[in-house]
Amino acid sequence: MVVLATVIAGSLWLVFDIVIALLFYSTALLLLVIYHLYYLMSLDRWLQIPDPTSAALPDGSGAWGNVFARLARLMRNQSQSQQQLSLALERLRRATSAMPEGVTILDESDRIEWCNPVAENHFGIDSKRDVAQQITFLVRQPQFAEYLLTHDYSEPLVVKQKRHQELILSLQFVPYGDKQKLLISRDITSLEGVETMRRDFVANVSHELRTPLTVISGFFETASEEGWISSEMGKRALALMTDQTGRMQRLVEDLLTLSRLENTQNQIREESINVTEILYELYHEAESLSAGRHHINLTLDTDVKLWGSPDELRSAFSNLVSNAIRYTSDGGKVDLRWSCQNGKGVFVVQDTGIGIDQEHIPRLAERFYRVDLSRSRGTGGTGLGLAIVKHILSRHQAHLEIISEPGKGSSFSVWFPEKRSIAQEDE
Repeated sequence: MVVLATVIAGSLWLVFDIVIALLFYSTALLLLVIYHLYYLMSLDRWLQIPDPTSAALPDGSGAWGNVFARLARLMRNQSQSQQQLSLALERLRRATSAMPEGVTILDESDRIEWCNPVAENHFGIDSKRDVAQQITFLVRQPQFAEYLLTHDYSEPLVVKQKRHQELILSLQFVPYGDKQKLLISRDITSLEGVETMRRDFVANVSHELRTPLTVISGFFETASEEGWISSEMGKRALALMTDQTGRMQRLVEDLLTLSRLENTQNQIREESINVTEILYELYHEAESLSAGRHHINLTLDTDVKLWGSPDELRSAFSNLVSNAIRYTSDGGKVDLRWSCQNGKGVFVVQDTGIGIDQEHIPRLAERFYRVDLSRSRGTGGTGLGLAIVKHILSRHQAHLEIISEPGKGSSFSVWFPEKRSIAQEDE
């Protein structure tokens, strides 16, 4: 239109004069501006509608007709995409609502975006009323808040709901997207009931076995000391029965220890622990157990103390040290080290023993798991030592790292969280 107005103005200039040409040209440009302003205002009014897609686009002509046609196509495509996304989201919500587990979607600030009916029942929340609420405002349990802040969600957290005392939940966070999380909750009340029955059964049977085993062991020792049996075959049989009775007593004691550790009612009694003193005691016990057959070294790189249960941690450390001695050949080395790395206490037991294949390492802490059945029997182990260690460390929020290579030895490292370290100046 500008080109056409320019050509006509030039023709008028040639035929008439410049004044008429300029007057025509100015009028044409003014009309063109009014034309564009009209359609710009129409487009602006349409964009100001709360839901522009619900209103028809303004009619246009010329270039504006093409613009409005393109906008119409974009609106249709957007509407179709939105409908498809809405349908997909609705299907996803229906599928999630039908899940037996509770699902809660949290944003980057741990506020509730959505939850399914199972999660509503688990936590006593309302998916509409409690949207945008902090999850910790609704699940008011210290261990839950601590679990959320640790950002270590490899293992689920088991909690008993305060609103429903009979309800026991297994909770686990699944990070996704841009710092968002899924909170998966499972009702494990029935499973916990079965597990409680199993623990009670093992504890009761072990407790009942303790007394008869003590009596039998006492008679075997008396028979051996008094020389009641004179034949060589009888002496060998008596010695074997005495050894096996002792093994059964150790097994019963380990089972009772595990039962105590697994009992949720058995709260940990914490106090300041002088790790240095405990390690000196374990060092002398290790020398006694080794009887000069190994080179045992103790290195203390720090005097940091720990906050926890002295008896439990001594038991855990003792299990690791005795295992190192049992599985290290005569003349081998066993190194004990206590250090502090980035504020975290670290206890390491390293040996030059027979080592462990990588395939066995993930299962070492399982009760009664045997890398080599004949080797375990030869060392007199019960198969529960590392299971006890795992439970004790879990109660202290510590974790065990195992590095081993067959024929070259093993390294067991216990890492304690920074909050359990006590420096001398903090006392």
